[in-house]
Amino acid sequence: MEKMIELIKNRSDIGAGTRGSDLGIDAIEIAAINKGSQYFINYPFVDVPTRNSSIYHNDNHPFGKHIQQIYEQCKQVASTVEDSLSSGNFPLVFSGDHSSAMGTISGIKSAFPDKKLGVIWVDAHADIHSPYTTPSGNMHGMPLAAMLNEDNLSCKINEIDQSTHEFWNKLKRIAGPVGKIQPDHLIYYGVRDTEEPENLLIERLGIKNYRMEDTRQRGIETCVDETLKMLKDCDMIYISFDVDSMDSELISDGTGTPVPKGFLPREIVLILEGIIRSGKVACFEIVEVNPLLDNKGNKMAEVAFDILERITPLIELKSRH
Repeated sequence: MEKMIELIKNRSDIGAGTRGSDLGIDAIEIAAINKGSQYFINYPFVDVPTRNSSIYHNDNHPFGKHIQQIYEQCKQVASTVEDSLSSGNFPLVFSGDHSSAMGTISGIKSAFPDKKLGVIWVDAHADIHSPYTTPSGNMHGMPLAAMLNEDNLSCKINEIDQSTHEFWNKLKRIAGPVGKIQPDHLIYYGVRDTEEPENLLIERLGIKNYRMEDTRQRGIETCVDETLKMLKDCDMIYISFDVDSMDSELISDGTGTPVPKGFLPREIVLILEGIIRSGKVACFEIVEVNPLLDNKGNKMAEVAFDILERITPLIELKSRH
């Protein structure tokens, strides 16, 4: 059955340490308009209401900042993604900060509870902290720990309050049981900015990380082939693309936590195309474009849109089968 791409616009940015990624979707749309592209009027879209105004209220969760509002937001994202998939569409999700992935993954699993989900996480950061290990309390660093049902208590540095504990466990249970993904079904690309609790957990769980230098040395095609073999038992794949996976020095600082020595845009395209060609990709998400931090105008959004333009025809092609 042919699937229609459906754009899901989730402007929530309260999981990040710096405001502004809520404007990332509009920045990408402006990049499209300036390029003369009809991209954003060619596809149906859904706007997910946000809770960004909560930033003005006192938050009493230092190790899970805005966790209650993020829980509500992710529930809504999950419902939207589930509806899209259940209608036979391909959800292409635009989010502010990466805490959104808890909603996206939960929505995919809710639509297909009996299918095994593989996750390709293209990012400078591992995003596998929990409230017990976080140095910042920012929840965009925690989505994978929640989806893996992994508190990493052996690396605990924080004593969390009862409310944070309860909402953290609620996040794990959005739209279905805990443990929505398995460690051997999660593969990193480009992770290079981590803390010790994350490193110890990644090592303990045996999560594969294709660093930029690995892919250049071994070849992207080889790495992608290896990735797909590791995910051969998965029925479907979700790709989560954080723009900070790219080299901030060569592109721009237009993302919440820019990190140098990352991928080039053409390398990102080759990685994404290789995974999409498998025919297993059910959902794609792009996050963390922050035009307020961009030191080169709207450069990060322009590069992000160029990548989207390159991969969308292949998504459409594979969605027809």
